[in-house]
Amino acid sequence: VTSGMVMQLLAGSKIIEVDQSLKEDRVLFGGAQKLFGMLITMGEAVAYVMSGMYGDLRELGAGNSLLIIMQLFSAGIIVILLDELMQKGYGMGSGISLFIATNICESIIWKAFSPTTMNTGKGTEFEGAVVACFHFMASRSDKLLALKEAFYRQSAPNLTNLFATVLVFFIVIYFQGFQVNLPCKFHKIRGHRGTYPVRLFYTSNISIILQTCLVSNLYFMSQLLYQRFKSNMLVNLLGQWQDLEYGGDSIPIGGLAYYISPPTDMINIVDDPVRCFCYILFVLGSCAVFSKYWIEVSGSSSRDVAKMLRDRQILFKGYRDNSLLHVLNLYIPIAAAFGGMCIGVLTIVADFLGAIGSGTGILLAVTIIYQHIENAEREKEQGAMVF
Repeated sequence: VTSGMVMQLLAGSKIIEVDQSLKEDRVLFGGAQKLFGMLITMGEAVAYVMSGMYGDLRELGAGNSLLIIMQLFSAGIIVILLDELMQKGYGMGSGISLFIATNICESIIWKAFSPTTMNTGKGTEFEGAVVACFHFMASRSDKLLALKEAFYRQSAPNLTNLFATVLVFFIVIYFQGFQVNLPCKFHKIRGHRGTYPVRLFYTSNISIILQTCLVSNLYFMSQLLYQRFKSNMLVNLLGQWQDLEYGGDSIPIGGLAYYISPPTDMINIVDDPVRCFCYILFVLGSCAVFSKYWIEVSGSSSRDVAKMLRDRQILFKGYRDNSLLHVLNLYIPIAAAFGGMCIGVLTIVADFLGAIGSGTGILLAVTIIYQHIENAEREKEQGAMVF
């Protein structure tokens, strides 16, 4: 994902010249993107092992360290090959997008139905919210207290988190249908009418993907540095981390990484309103800026769309040919920026409700699944798929 975004930004900002209409340029661009992805994978694998994320290097030894690096690198190569398989026409959409959605959905299903047990100090509990609910109801005499524990326990995912996740799924799907249809007519075909849709989520999930990419790389660098240089002031300003007792994950407890991470519940919001304000400001601002900038570098700006419509001799009803750009400027930049902010708002709402998998993850999963459903319907209409 990181390599694709970087290459797209380089091409869009004209740092590298790419003509997507030429097959040779497209092949060369795709090859460079995959090579860059392999280099990033190798670099991150080496950085993870060298930083001590898998244990002290002296205890691991050179052989085990090399094997871990090769395992991580091989996993990255497999992902690249599977994505290439999808792009060759053996599936729909992007393989990377499918991997992201699958990973997020797997996390939600696991936290809802996980059969693993843990000791939280109140006795043995199941990690999965649904499994834990049945366990509480069956093992405790006070059914009302058991139900309350199933909905509001803090040590692991609860039913409130699960219902919040489902609610956010439906809200995002509802907002996906918001669009403005601009009436069009064909210059050469009299009487033929159509519409050009400008969606609220004009850049789809690109803004949240870019924001996630930025945050994940910042977290990655911060964790690596904090593992080795905990006493360094600059490293502490970037982020301070603490290992969780359950699950083996780490959470930021200070520094920049802490203030751009979402509060986990309402108690955290009340206890640290400054963090809440910084997080809201960061998500809304970054999503709006990324959306606005992405339309310029991806070829979907008002100018690019006007050129495409003019080449196809399509006009907006009630406007002259030279008014195409003016009309599109009234809708596309606003849809990009406001749509990006709406994505940010939905992400924040999901995080504050305590949805499983984080608000960002749910937004990514829903938009990716929605895109694949649309692609399937489009291919079905064209007769390319049989169900």
